[in-house]
Parts: sequence; structure tokens; C-alpha cells
Amino acid sequence: MTEDQGDRLVVTNCNTSRRNALSPEYYQGLKSALMEAATQPRIKAVILTAKGPFFCSGGDLNLLAERQHLSLADRASRIEALHDLIRLIRACPKPVIAAVEGGAAGAGLSIALACDFIVAAVGAKFSAAYVKAGLVPDGGLTSALTQLLPRALVSEICLTGRTISAERFYNLGAINMLCPASQTLSVAQDIATGLAKGPTVTQGKIKSLLASAQSTDADTQLDIERDTMADAIGAAEAVEGIAAFLEKRAPNFQNSQGK
Repeated sequence: MTEDQGDRLVVTNCNTSRRNALSPEYYQGLKSALMEAATQPRIKAVILTAKGPFFCSGGDLNLLAERQHLSLADRASRIEALHDLIRLIRACPKPVIAAVEGGAAGAGLSIALACDFIVAAVGAKFSAAYVKAGLVPDGGLTSALTQLLPRALVSEICLTGRTISAERFYNLGAINMLCPASQTLSVAQDIATGLAKGPTVTQGKIKSLLASAQSTDADTQLDIERDTMADAIGAAEAVEGIAAFLEKRAPNFQNSQGK
């Protein structure tokens, strides 16, 4: 379910009977929301949340059992649907915020880690227990975990399937904020409100730079930063931002967006 709140879209996973396991309906709803956010200037952020006490339990093992009889190519194409969704989250020019109640497991953790901000409830649990079902991580999880966490902890998470607390993730810098249970959506809304006051186009450029930095050598990244900065200096948001700084006033980026 997607709720349009004017300057943000809130996407809610409503598959409560399966602890909000991923479903075709959720894939399509989130994909549509991300594509709308990418093309609509009025949308400043996307918030991912869930109905009930758990953010997302990942892939539905009932569906995976049905896919065991498919050809290798057909099984790969189903996995690619998840990977396309991860790519859309990362490539979205607007910040994407995960509001995690209860916890996230498997591909649910992949989706949360693909977001720009994670707000988690105190006591939430995270796991990548693929190994317990004879499966391996997907959804970019091995990449995200190895970039965020020490290798020993990644091995512990993936090879044992052990659950990791939100508090431990937060202390390691993998989560932005911890808050009391049932308040994650409210805190995510506050983050979205703050972001909406900023330079939206510039935020998108920063997201792009951060993405390229993960897969680009340092010298090439300097070239990308040079070109992006040169473009930003002449853009309307920088004209407003620099003028506001020199005039010792708060910038009004809303008037400069879309120019």
C-alpha cells in the first residue's frame, strides 16, 4: 500500500499473515513508488514501513519451494526481480528511509540496508538466516554487509544465521537512529520533513556520488566529483544556498527547485 503525503510517499508492506514476507504486490507497489519519486519534483522522500510488529521477513519460503521445480534460468529471473528493486532504491534520486519495527530478515534486511536511512525500534532483530534453509544471501546483502561491518561479524551473520540486535547494529554505525517501539514511522517522518527543506536536486547528486564511490577507484572518483561539483556550482540551488550563506539568512531551496 502506498500513501501519497504530498512531499513524500509512504510504502507499507501489508503481508501480515507472512510476517510481511515479500510478495508480488509489494514488489510492484514499491517499484511504482520509487519510479514516481524519481520523476516528480514535489516528492522529497520515500518511507518504507510495514503493518504489524515486523518490518519484513524476507522471501516467502512457500514461494521458494514452488520455484525449486523451475529451470535454473527461470529461478534466476525471479531473483533478478528483487535485484532490480534494490537497484531502484539505490538509484532513486530522493532519500529512501526504512522504518523498522520488530526487525528485518533475509531480503527484508537487504531492502533496509539499500535505503539511505534506517530508523529501528529498540529491541528489533536483524538476521540473514539463509544458511538455515540451505540457501545463500541475495539482494545485495553480502555487498552491503561487507561495506558496513567487520568481516568477522559478517561471517557470523551469514554462516551461522545468528540474529543481531538493533543496538549492536547501531553501535557499529549500520543504523542511523534507535527509538522506542511503535515510533519508527514518526521518527522517519521527522527525517523526511527535515530533508524536504533541503536542496532536493543536490541531495540526488550526493546520492549518486556516494553510489559511484563504492565501485570506483579514488582517482576516477575525483573526476566524477569535479564534474558534479562544476555542475552544482552553476545550478539554482547553489545560487540560493551561497547567497543565503553570504547574506546570513536561512536558504529557501523550494523556490530554486525546478529551475
